[in-house]
Amino acid sequence: MQPKELEDWLDTEESKSVGDSDGGESTGHKSGRRIVEIKNTKKADLTDSQYDHMNKVVGYIHRHLAQRPDGDVEETDWRYSLMN
Repeated sequence: MQPKELEDWLDTEESKSVGDSDGGESTGHKSGRRIVEIKNTKKADLTDSQYDHMNKVVGYIHRHLAQRPDGDVEETDWRYSLMN
């Protein structure tokens, strides 16, 4: 997703409805906001912390894709979580 697409997605109720949280913003939703920030950063200006976060995200995506449920996933928490 492009940064603007991700920003728009993160503003939806579906995006806000999934993930683990401590009563506030979910971990995945917070990560999505950080991904937008990273994607808007020039490659030469990326920090070690930003690279570390993206490596963590890639690992999450691989694990999440391995747990894909059967059937149509278009409107599922599984897909919404992955999109965050």
